[in-house]
Amino acid sequence: MRRRKKTADIVIIGGGIMGTSAAYYLAKRGASDVVLVEKDLLVQATTGLSVGGIRQQFSHPANIRLSQHSLRVFKSFKAEFGVDIYFRAAGYLFLAQKETTWNDFLSSVDTQRQMNVPVEVLSPEEIKHRWPYLRVDDLKGGTFGPEDGYADPYLVAMGFADQARRLGVRVEEKTEVTGIRVKNGRVEGVETSGGSISTPVVVDVAGPWGGEAARMAGINLPVKPFRRQVFATSPFDAIPKPVPMVIDQDVTFYFRGEEPNILMGMSDPDEPSSFHTHVDRDFMERVTEAAVYRAPILEKAEIIRGWGGLYTITPDDNPVIGAIPAVEGFICAIGFSGHGFQHGPAVGLILSELILDGHTEFDLKPFAYDRFGDIKKEGEKKVV
Repeated sequence: MRRRKKTADIVIIGGGIMGTSAAYYLAKRGASDVVLVEKDLLVQATTGLSVGGIRQQFSHPANIRLSQHSLRVFKSFKAEFGVDIYFRAAGYLFLAQKETTWNDFLSSVDTQRQMNVPVEVLSPEEIKHRWPYLRVDDLKGGTFGPEDGYADPYLVAMGFADQARRLGVRVEEKTEVTGIRVKNGRVEGVETSGGSISTPVVVDVAGPWGGEAARMAGINLPVKPFRRQVFATSPFDAIPKPVPMVIDQDVTFYFRGEEPNILMGMSDPDEPSSFHTHVDRDFMERVTEAAVYRAPILEKAEIIRGWGGLYTITPDDNPVIGAIPAVEGFICAIGFSGHGFQHGPAVGLILSELILDGHTEFDLKPFAYDRFGDIKKEGEKKVV
């Protein structure tokens, strides 16, 4: 049996899209001694349970930039990685019922167009003409991003992981981090269920468990896990394909195609922070009510399964990305509030630049760890 190495130049905590992307870009850019540790199997938690949405329609310019870079990666993924991730540019359709929401949409469109994002502003009548199955009598309007869409999160993250392994990254699955050693304000190593690893750099991309990992290093970050439930119908052909990602913003309900099925979900404002991922049948009924209200044809659809995943949420719905000065060698990217999958390629590259170059061309000020005391900072408005 091959003896386990007890040292590494870089240890990555978390085997989802952030961890596998960071591992790939680090190895691609020349890092030769990288270890990725995952307490379960790769891509089994948040990434593997997500609905795979990819959009440029954000309100915050920093998120738009992350999306623009990541979208280029998704579009060329098969050519670079040899994996068909089933990327479908079916579009994202945001719907607004309230006047305040509609005004926010229009403000976001101004920002998006300044950044060359293709986006259409639609009246209720135009929405009804293009998607006749939608109810529109209560809408102020909507916005549509024709380049937006969705892909298979598992295939994307595993594509990164497979290439990272080929480039020499050591992947240790079923290996839980139990502690982070810090001495004189510097990272010295990690303790795991498989033994200790001495390292000067720890990358916390542990998703919902990212706050716990940070606390192991004596760092308190305002990130909390929240359950999000997703439901899938049986094959349903009553809605013409392709079905865009439809987001009813004011009730935080969404649905999209998952050929030949339909996926749907909704946020629950009363849900407390937890690591629970079980499915709540009462909540499923609330989701189906929202579905039938917005698209009455969905009354004919049958829910055949559901699952729960976790969002990691910050006070302003933007992530924390970057080094934490209080502990040298500790770098994190956590708290994406449901946008982690679609921003994974860009963030993996950013982390590699921070570690190997000491800087990045991306403006990370909106994602600074210490921003939360500044009431002037504006977070992301388009969150579901």
